[in-house]
Amino acid sequence: MFVNSNGYNLGVREDEVVVNDVGLPPWAKKPEDFVRINRMALESEFVSCQLHQWIDLIFGYKQRGPEAVRALNVFHYLTYEGSVNLDSITDPVLREIPEAYFIRDPHTFLLTKDFIKAMEAQIQNFGQTPSQLLIEPHPPRSSAMHLCFLPQSPLMFKDQMQQDVIMVLKFPSNSPVTHVAANTLPHLTIPAVVTVTCSRLFAVNRWHNTVGLRGAPGYSLDQAHHLPIEMDPLIANNSGVNKRQITDLVDQSIQINAHCFVVTADNRYILICGFWDKSFRVYSTETGKLTQIVFGHWDVVTCLARSESYIGGDCYIVSGSRDATLLLWYWSGRHHIIGDNPNSSDYPAPRAVLTGHDHEVVCVSVCAELGLVISGAKEGPCLVHTITGDLLRALEGPENCLFPRLISVSSEGHCIIYYERGRFSNFSINGKLLAQMEINDSTRAILLSSDGQNLVTGGDNGVVEVWQACDFKQLYIYPGCDAGIRAMDLSHDQRTLITGMASGSIVAFNIDFNRWHYEHQNRY
Repeated sequence: MFVNSNGYNLGVREDEVVVNDVGLPPWAKKPEDFVRINRMALESEFVSCQLHQWIDLIFGYKQRGPEAVRALNVFHYLTYEGSVNLDSITDPVLREIPEAYFIRDPHTFLLTKDFIKAMEAQIQNFGQTPSQLLIEPHPPRSSAMHLCFLPQSPLMFKDQMQQDVIMVLKFPSNSPVTHVAANTLPHLTIPAVVTVTCSRLFAVNRWHNTVGLRGAPGYSLDQAHHLPIEMDPLIANNSGVNKRQITDLVDQSIQINAHCFVVTADNRYILICGFWDKSFRVYSTETGKLTQIVFGHWDVVTCLARSESYIGGDCYIVSGSRDATLLLWYWSGRHHIIGDNPNSSDYPAPRAVLTGHDHEVVCVSVCAELGLVISGAKEGPCLVHTITGDLLRALEGPENCLFPRLISVSSEGHCIIYYERGRFSNFSINGKLLAQMEINDSTRAILLSSDGQNLVTGGDNGVVEVWQACDFKQLYIYPGCDAGIRAMDLSHDQRTLITGMASGSIVAFNIDFNRWHYEHQNRY
């Protein structure tokens, strides 16, 4: 809204300056900065604590009458609702001015064309006051600052939270953990961290929510010794590995990585691609049995992605292939199948076919809230499609950013792309390059915090790093692990980061994005 990207002719000002992009204050280098900094201010505690006073002035009891006068909140009378009804005036000469105008001073105005025009100009140029919704003071909003004084405040656990690593869980198999899905919401039948190894052995590791809810009602220090993740008993006891091993043959040329798997939001099904018959398949995590085979591509399926889930577990699944296309599918949470109709589950039809790539698709991300699919081909570029299949644009990275490998999209519309050889780019959803950086690690996993403000990366050197997403400013480096990182995910409360390691283990880290928030740092 601040940029005249279409180059419209908006005229010339009186001082002969051409009207084009909106002029920004000195503290904002670009429109994105202006929006981001304004949001930080408007969502800050300082504003939250005084929001009720603003409501009182604009919509509330201080909008009109003696309270408005006392608050110096009085405007031109034509701006108030009900003071004028332009529809009742039909002819410039014969129009009558409503009686309300003469209440204040009947001698001030004459019924002339000029006055009527002036009245219309006043309303058009200066707008009108909103409706008055409240006639008594609005209560103040509860503030996070007040939590500091509660006995169960998160700050009470500050020293305990300084510990970066919560636990390490080593699986009997030494196969690298190549996919991690932390679906840990308390209402799930089995809140769990589902892991899949390179050898396609999966584990449903139960999640204990007490650790994730530090400072919440019901949490007690007696429970603090509980570790958040309990190893899948079938894996730990080696008693039911046959229920956890995917034995169907994958295409020999496929390199197993995090993109080959998707776990549904209820932890009950795993979708796997890379099979020689050009399908991707659905397996039950309870039994390990195959429940559905989905065909649609003309070549091997190379990557899968899942959107956020709706109530009931419905979501979009996107499959990318060597045939250079992507297919958008619908996962029915009710029927636990791809497609809407259980009677035709053998041959489900994709919702959309996404074309435009010239090479094998290697990475993809889908956001249902934005209605967008962003995908990367082996030799570039990255494309943005709508979920109806329309190609919107290509994301053209800098000169040396040619081979996209990882994509993460926030619901705010920012897209982080990792290219080969340690190169990152941040694009707006409109295709504008906002920031770029280069690091010395071969990154294997990236993810964005739920608000899209922070980026977490991990790679072959075994170090988890936290960055500010808007400008790639480094915020924190965790202690190095003794093996490379292959996959990552965050618990539902954004307080625990779980990484899958090349050594066949998972590591749980304490993470608190608030500690890098400018307001938290300034106050605490």
